[in-house]
Amino acid sequence: MNELPPLNALRAFEAAARLGSVSKAGAELFVTHGAVSRQIRALEEQLGVVLFVREGRGLALTEAGLRLRDASAEAFERLRSICADLKRGANDAPFVLGCSGSLLARWFIPRLDRLNRELPDLRLSLSTSEGELDPRRPGLNATLLFAEPAAPPDMQVHVLAPECIGPVVSPRYAHASTFHNASPDALLGEPLLHTVSRPQAWPAWAERHGLSASSLSFGAGFEHLYYLLEAAVAGLGVAIAPKPLVAGDLTAGRLIAPWGFVETEAVLALWVPGRLADQRAQRLAQWLKTALAEE
Repeated sequence: MNELPPLNALRAFEAAARLGSVSKAGAELFVTHGAVSRQIRALEEQLGVVLFVREGRGLALTEAGLRLRDASAEAFERLRSICADLKRGANDAPFVLGCSGSLLARWFIPRLDRLNRELPDLRLSLSTSEGELDPRRPGLNATLLFAEPAAPPDMQVHVLAPECIGPVVSPRYAHASTFHNASPDALLGEPLLHTVSRPQAWPAWAERHGLSASSLSFGAGFEHLYYLLEAAVAGLGVAIAPKPLVAGDLTAGRLIAPWGFVETEAVLALWVPGRLADQRAQRLAQWLKTALAEE
C-alpha cells in the first residue's frame, strides 16, 4: 500500500498553491519562507514530479501541481469543515463533571444557581461517586477532587485551592463549651467521628498539633463524609473535614471549629484528561478558583 506524503509537506504545498506565494504560505503557517520551500522540495522528491516552475518573478503550477492542488484543497477543506462540526458538537454537549457526593451536596449545590447564571454556556451535568474517583473514567470531561498534586502526563490539573482541614463540632455537643480557648489536647478522650475513606485525617491532624495519634479515641465510623458531617451536626461527636464542605454550617452556626483549619499536602483541583481540549474546563476552573477564594 502506497503511503501518503507527510501532512506538513502537503499543508505547505496546499497553502503555497492556494496563495500563489511561498512567502504568504509561510506567514499563514507561521514558519519561514525557507521551511515551506524545503517541504515542497521534499514532496516533489517523494512523488517524483515537479509541482512548481518559475514564471517571471513568481511560481506557476505544473500539470501535476494542478492535480495535487485540487485534490489537497478539497481534502483540507473537508477536514476543516468536519473539525468545525465536531468542535461545535462537543461544545453543545453537556460538560460532565465528576465529584464526590459530599462535595456536591455541601459545597457545589448551594452555589449551582450562581454558576449556571455566570456560565450559562457550560451546560453542566454532575456525576457523583463516594468511592475512589477516577479522573480517567470514560464520559467525564473533568473531575473535581482533593488529592496531592502529582499530575500524570496525560492529565491537565488546574489547582484551585490548598486543602484545609480541621475539627468541627455542634454547639449542642455536650462538651462543646469546654473547647473554647482550649488546647488541641482537649480532644483526647473525646469520641472522634471518622470515615473509612480517609482514616489518616485524624492522625495527620494530631501529629500536626504535637499529639500522638495513638492517644486518640475514635467513636462512630462512617462510609461517606456526608454522613459523618450529618452526625456532627446532630451532636454525636467531633468530626474532621475540609473547610469548604462545612463553610455553610459554620456560617449558620450549626457547627463550630474551635481550632480552626490547617493546610495539608493535598489541594482541591480540577483534573481534565489531556486529550480533551475543551475551553469550558478552563472557564470552570477559573470560576471555581474565584468562588473558593471569596470564601
